[in-house]
Amino acid sequence: MSLFDLLRNLRRVQTSREDFLMSGEPPRYVAVIMDGNGRWAARRHLPAIAGHREGARALKRIIKASHNAGVRELTVYAFSTENWQRPREEVDALMDMFAELIDREVPELNDERVRVSFIGRRRELSERLLGRIRWAEELTAGNREMTLFIAFNYGGRAEIADAAKAAAAAGFDGGEEDFGRFMYAPDMHDPELLIRTSGEQRVSNFLLWQCAYSELYFSDRMWPDFRDEDLAAAFNDFSRRSRRFGAR
Repeated sequence: MSLFDLLRNLRRVQTSREDFLMSGEPPRYVAVIMDGNGRWAARRHLPAIAGHREGARALKRIIKASHNAGVRELTVYAFSTENWQRPREEVDALMDMFAELIDREVPELNDERVRVSFIGRRRELSERLLGRIRWAEELTAGNREMTLFIAFNYGGRAEIADAAKAAAAAGFDGGEEDFGRFMYAPDMHDPELLIRTSGEQRVSNFLLWQCAYSELYFSDRMWPDFRDEDLAAAFNDFSRRSRRFGAR
């Protein structure tokens, strides 16, 4: 059974978003640092790629649950600019897995009117993977139900540096709000909620510009074990917070 077959079945028995959330309104714009795949695998004496594949299954669950809860934008940290430092065997396996996942999952996302957009530097990526990325973005470009931003070969400092270069080349002399149009995805809203799994409590160079006022939620779950009820707990915690943006 595919991800969205499960989603359709869930919708048959779920009458409203509140059934999932239990209380409060969900955040509309959510970002997730999917941390813990390698440690999840190591604890089971498995190769790192086994953890990444289980993490991909977790991502399916969370896309489905976020879509059902009414989230409009979900941004996930898939591969950072620093991840190239990992063992070559692991990186090569990850690249193959990403291409495979795009081929398998994007048609289903398109059926559910989810737009897929990749953010990050592309010059280090293979032509094969770049081709799959372009195909996914073109196929889903017209979808408006939800946007899935995939941060791939992404670094927050790199994004700001690239934006500064683009702004200088354009002769930009505007203010803070206008500077955002030079980011990788100018149409991305600032995440209201940033979730990180695995118990680590740092942002790890993720969306440094966009998350200036995001609410932070840290879960002790390793990403492969993160489930709907964990997402619901994060959303419920968010619904109880008062966001003042520096005001009293």
